Amino acid sequence: MITILSETTKNPITLMGERAGVCWGADIQNAERNYKRGLDCIKSGHHRVMEYVNVEMILEGYSARVIREWYTHIGGAPTRLQASTRYINYKNFSYITPPSVAGNPEAERIYRETMETVAAACEKLESSCKIPREDAAMLLPLGMSTKIVDKRNVRNLIEMSHQRLCTRAYWEYRGLMQDICRALSEYSEEWKYLTEHYFVPKCDVAGYCTEKKSCGRTKVFEPGADNINRLRE
Repeated sequence: MITILSETTKNPITLMGERAGVCWGADIQNAERNYKRGLDCIKSGHHRVMEYVNVEMILEGYSARVIREWYTHIGGAPTRLQASTRYINYKNFSYITPPSVAGNPEAERIYRETMETVAAACEKLESSCKIPREDAAMLLPLGMSTKIVDKRNVRNLIEMSHQRLCTRAYWEYRGLMQDICRALSEYSEEWKYLTEHYFVPKCDVAGYCTEKKSCGRTKVFEPGADNINRLRE
């Protein structure tokens, strides 16, 4: 579940145009002109203005594994806080079950029983063995669901979408990015425009597939004089 916080910029394109207008000596009191100027910046590739757009949200119900991957995309000075394994009682922690496991009865049974065993072990370590909760928590698996509050700018988020909306991305991360797109598109009309036009797989940006193992959605780029000249045009 994605919760877009009120601190998130409501009209991102207008704000981009307003910030750019300061540098251009333009009238920044006119919201309509600011919006048009913001669109011009985006379409022209002047994307530094995107770094003024604040995005703050709560990401909840995703695995610790995918959140750990989320942390690795650090461009644009994002910051975040994650639910603490030192203080929260994870006696009956929730967890993510991959579709490949859920679709296999035997695998699902093994997976579920293992999670139950881990939960029981954490409880016994803390209650019977008097082990501090922060140490018993070392048993908690990457599949455990967690919650973070995240802050970043839209340029960082758009660049992240190019990688994580790719069909080669891990299924849960792709689902997380799709959830973010959906939540932002419902936040305002300007966000709806941005998510529909700029939150796209990297093949839409490059015009060809950059992956060694393509899904076949677009053609794979093959080095050669003709292709290199085409990209320079």
